[in-house]
Amino acid sequence: MIKVYRNFMGRSAVQDALRNAVPIIAPSMLKCDFAHLGREVEALASAGAALLHFDVMDGHFVPNLSYGAMVIHGVRSLTDAPFEAHLMISEPARYVDEYLAAGCNLITFHIEAVAQPAALLRRIRAGGALAGLALNPQTPVDALLPHLGECDAVLVMSVEPGFGGQKFLPVALDKLARLKHAVAPTTLLSVDGGVGLSTIGACAKAGADLFVAGSSIFDGDDYRQAIDGLAAAVRQAAVSAREH
Repeated sequence: MIKVYRNFMGRSAVQDALRNAVPIIAPSMLKCDFAHLGREVEALASAGAALLHFDVMDGHFVPNLSYGAMVIHGVRSLTDAPFEAHLMISEPARYVDEYLAAGCNLITFHIEAVAQPAALLRRIRAGGALAGLALNPQTPVDALLPHLGECDAVLVMSVEPGFGGQKFLPVALDKLARLKHAVAPTTLLSVDGGVGLSTIGACAKAGADLFVAGSSIFDGDDYRQAIDGLAAAVRQAAVSAREH
């Protein structure tokens, strides 16, 4: 067991900070330079990232391996920015305490991995973090509806989970639009996969608050410019929606 990270932000403080930061552009750390992970975390925080999104993969739930709680714990002290652990793993209940101890402020797991997620969502919240549920492109929204009351965040996958750099799947837009009318006003609605300047506006119009972006941030040299550009595209989409 890793040593508990002691400067853990409380649930209410994190929730308020994130709601006040909407639209949230969350860099997907799967695409960062792992040879200089600490430097990347500091650079993203300096660039104004309101949330860092850590993709955790087990090679079983998804056909890829990434990193675990020890890596997240290792960089937790470098920034006060909230961390999200997106657990793309088969047995999240076995490991969730490690991500709480590592200082993750939002822990999201998949409805496909835990068909009856209420107890785990409550456990995450009792541990001091926000709790989120994710669903894959082929999973119907109906699978989430009975559990929305336990969620602080809902994440709609707009690619098949497992690898970065995939093409955006438009099926996510209908799911976002439906969920926007189903979740509580305080629930963050996220989209993850293929999010860039050509797709983020449609996601915003469909109702997303939080946009996980990988290649569209890390493929450039200026992280602040990339984050600000994506946020500007969200705001322009909102203006366009009001005008029509």
